Formats: sequence, C-alpha cells, structure tokens
Amino acid sequence: MKEKFSIEEAVSSLWDKLDSWMETIILKLPNLALAILVMIVFYFIARGARKVFIKFILSRIQQKSIQDIIAKIIFITVILIGFFVALGVLDLNKVLTSILAGAGVVGLAIGLALQGTLSNTVGGLVLSFMPKIRINDYIETNDIKGFVSEISLRNIVLRRPDNNYVIVPNYKFVDDAFTNYSITDRSRITVTCGVGYESNLQKVEDLVRKIISESFKQKPGEDVEFFFTEFGDSSINFMTRFWISLSKPKHEHTAKHTAIKLIKANFDKAEINIPFPIRTLDFNKNELNLNFEKDSEGS
Repeated sequence: MKEKFSIEEAVSSLWDKLDSWMETIILKLPNLALAILVMIVFYFIARGARKVFIKFILSRIQQKSIQDIIAKIIFITVILIGFFVALGVLDLNKVLTSILAGAGVVGLAIGLALQGTLSNTVGGLVLSFMPKIRINDYIETNDIKGFVSEISLRNIVLRRPDNNYVIVPNYKFVDDAFTNYSITDRSRITVTCGVGYESNLQKVEDLVRKIISESFKQKPGEDVEFFFTEFGDSSINFMTRFWISLSKPKHEHTAKHTAIKLIKANFDKAEINIPFPIRTLDFNKNELNLNFEKDSEGS
C-alpha cells in the first residue's frame, strides 16, 4: 500500500532543511564577509585598471567609442576574476566548476553563431591599433575612395569626396589591400597632352620642363619628367610627371588644373599647336551618284 502523504512530516522535513541552511550560513558568515570584501577590493581594482588603460594605452586609439568599449571589457574582466575568487573563498568549488563549464559551452555556441560579428570586432580592434590608418586619412580600397570618418567594432565609415558615406565591414577592409594617400606628404602626378606633327619636339620638351619646374617646386631627389608616348591619330602625345604636396584629392585636381592652363598659355605664346581630333567621314560614291540621278529625274 502506498504511504499516505503527511503534511506534518513535509513541514518538519522542510524546517529541518531550512535549519541546516541557517547553520551553514552562520558558519560561513566569516567567509561571506571575506567574499564581499574581495568583491569590493576587485571593484576598485577594476576602476583603477580602467583608468590606467585609458590614460596610457587606449589614448593611442583615436576612436572614442572603441576606447569606451575596451575600457568596459577590461572593467568587466577584472570584476569576473574577483567573482571567481569570492566563490573560492566561499568554498563553492563545485559551483565554480559548473559556471566555468557552462561558460565554455555558451561561449562556444555564441562564437559559432556570431562568426561574422566576431570577425568584424577583431578587425575593428586591429584597425584601431594600426598606425597606417587614422581618422580623416584619405584612403582607397576596393575602388572606393574617401576620408576615414569612423572606425567602430563592426565597420569602418568612409566619406567620399561627393560627401556620401560608404560603410565597409571590418573583416573585408582588413583582408583587402588599401592605399592611404595621407601617410606621405608628397606624391607624383601625371599630366598628358598632344602637339601637332609639325612641332619642334625638343622645343616642346624644354618648354614643358621649364614651366612645370618654375610653377611646382621640386624637392631634393624629385624631378620633372617628360616623355613622348605615342604617335596619335592627329598629334604626337606626351606626358609629364612631377611631385606635389598631396594629402587630399583636391590637391591633385588643383595641380592638374594649374598645369593644363600653364601649358596651354605657353604653347599659344610659342605658337605650338595642340591639334583638334580629326575625323574623316567616308560616303559611298555610288550612293551619292544614285541620289543625284534621282534628284535630276524628279526635276
């Protein structure tokens, strides 16, 4: 026969259990107080570590949002260490083992589910510490040119010269090559033109070298270069290369604008012809004669 449920026995058992817990808590009061003290100490350690990192290490990162995120990660990490130490003080080793095992499983699951996000996060941290890219640098990557506006843990934001913004995921930016036009102070640009076949080519070369050298100061190790490149359909084409201070696309456009005006004005003075493209239209003679005969018959 099944034993009958007794309320008195259940209450008595519950009371004995609570009494046992109370005794355990009373016995653990010194350990509990020490664990609380450990948590308080680690709290102040976490605050101090965050301040030290912000002042001496994170100050190298120009992006304020990334500084804040890394500082929070440091703070939480120190607090977690203090939490595990407090559990050890309370002799809750089994609980500590279960928490660590659970955290490992959860961390693995989260890592598999958020591979793309974690790649972006790691990429953002890498970009933050890279000395070759800074806020307001003018860069080019994957046929996209623009000024670095923001570097976050998810993506990098570029402001194009037309004032539109392009958002590039960090993992794509880190994996691909990019060009930073703001690292170097000087860059070499090219201007092309053509002169008529009747022109004195040596005179053309000397004149172009002279006007470019006088208008664009070349530093030691730099030089104005001139090359005839091809026999074109209506002109002999050439290019000249010279150095300018360039950190923004506007600098290149301005230099080319000035060089083209100077070349045109000086060619006009020296009576050097810059020919128009010549196009020959070939009409079928038989069709012209046929149309002429029809017009004659009609008249």
